[in-house]
Amino acid sequence: MAKYLLLKHYRGAPAAVNNVPMDQWAPEEVTAHVQYMRDFAARLEETGEFVDAQALAPNGMFVRYDGEGRSPVTDGPFAETKDLIAGWMVIDVDTEERAIELAGELSAAPGADGKPIHEWLELRPFLTEPPTVTE
Repeated sequence: MAKYLLLKHYRGAPAAVNNVPMDQWAPEEVTAHVQYMRDFAARLEETGEFVDAQALAPNGMFVRYDGEGRSPVTDGPFAETKDLIAGWMVIDVDTEERAIELAGELSAAPGADGKPIHEWLELRPFLTEPPTVTE
């Protein structure tokens, strides 16, 4: 089994087919979308392929170490639009093909007018061992 991260972006990915921002959806459209996500996760729990999922708020900040005895430095929230992530799901599947199949299915979550969003999801495998460095 290999773990994959499915990332949902607020902005920065290619435009979805049904590209109406969620803040313009009717309440029942938001409810249907969230229920689709829950049903998808529940089905993957039954097959043992679901690990975890979270939605993320659009605000946040960058934080970095600034030296011994100094407070961390913060900046933001000024993230580049390509860095804004709406949420994520971790799956544990047998093959990359299965990960692609599930990402495609998740991309079909309903949006405005109850139609599938066809959104682009970023699919990234977990690093299973450190890369080998050669000279």
